[in-house]
Amino acid sequence: MSTSRLADDVAEQIRQLIITNDITEGSRLPSERHLAEMFGASRPIVSQALRTLSLMGLVEVKQGSGAYVMRRPESGIAASVNLMLDLDKQSLSHLVDLRLWLETLGATEGLRQPEADLAEAQSALQRLKDSMAHGTSAWIAADTVFHAAVVRTSGNPFLASIYEAIHTAVISYEYDDWVNRDRVPDWLLPTNADAQMAIHKPILDAMAAGDDTATRAAIRHHHEIMLQHIERSRR
Repeated sequence: MSTSRLADDVAEQIRQLIITNDITEGSRLPSERHLAEMFGASRPIVSQALRTLSLMGLVEVKQGSGAYVMRRPESGIAASVNLMLDLDKQSLSHLVDLRLWLETLGATEGLRQPEADLAEAQSALQRLKDSMAHGTSAWIAADTVFHAAVVRTSGNPFLASIYEAIHTAVISYEYDDWVNRDRVPDWLLPTNADAQMAIHKPILDAMAAGDDTATRAAIRHHHEIMLQHIERSRR
């Protein structure tokens, strides 16, 4: 069995561990060594599995501290999306476009909801900023949670679930080198932290102002920057 498949299997076992043991958000997972013993895997495989779970925004790995449950796993359509992408890598551009459309729809619908609450998204943005001190895994997990929180302002859980599946599939491709070989993309280096915040904060600023046009523009700008990252990852 390939290393990637082994890591995916361990990631699923950790996900099931969180569910069956009812491990709450914020709780620390067993150490990598303990998880390796539990699942009969090597520590590098466990590390790769934890990076995969970080992409999903389920686990946050803090350097020198350990892995923590960021949020509870939910059932979704991620498996189907990943299967489609595996069968046709050329469809990635369509998937990236779909992510843009879904996030734009979620955010702009959120603006139209009189009861929409931006508190979750604001908290997620602050967590994103704070994650810079905890390494790449913490940043990527917080990034997924932020974008999902933006879409959840729409009040439609189905839209949010579909968005998360699409988002995770896209960044799984984009951060493939990080998941499989622990090679940090240059745009996620600490020296580029300000640039990353500069494409996220305007989204929430525009939503807080109730500005539909600015919200769309901020999401589009984020999309265009991420397209550049994907293009660089293909080289």
